[in-house]
Amino acid sequence: MPAIASLVALAAAAGAPSGIEGYWITADRAALVRIAPCGPRLCGTISRVLRRGPNVPVNDVNNPQASARSRPLVGLQVLTAFTRSGSQWVDGRAYDPKSGRSYKARLTPNPDGRLTVTGCVLFICQSQSWRRAP
Repeated sequence: MPAIASLVALAAAAGAPSGIEGYWITADRAALVRIAPCGPRLCGTISRVLRRGPNVPVNDVNNPQASARSRPLVGLQVLTAFTRSGSQWVDGRAYDPKSGRSYKARLTPNPDGRLTVTGCVLFICQSQSWRRAP
């Protein structure tokens, strides 16, 4: 009986929300990103472009692949395949539509409720702080 209780508790923990699932406003306040499960991992998709104006792109115009430049930003996956490791989400990729570049990344929830998104190329890393959408 204790083994069954342990399996039930483990299954409940595996299905529990990650704490970072939901909607996040990017550091530059340009987009609203929804973080949600994609299979056994977590991914983030642009759900709304927050900036408006004649010079604000609505498509992935900076993508290095010419065939992808016409795809809309809304619905674009910008965080891909993160797995939980302790309090962080690691081994994922972050795509930056402004530069058209993809980075190895990790996501770290902070005690103040913000999410630190860190992208790295080789040993050079940069972080930005996203805030949860109200």
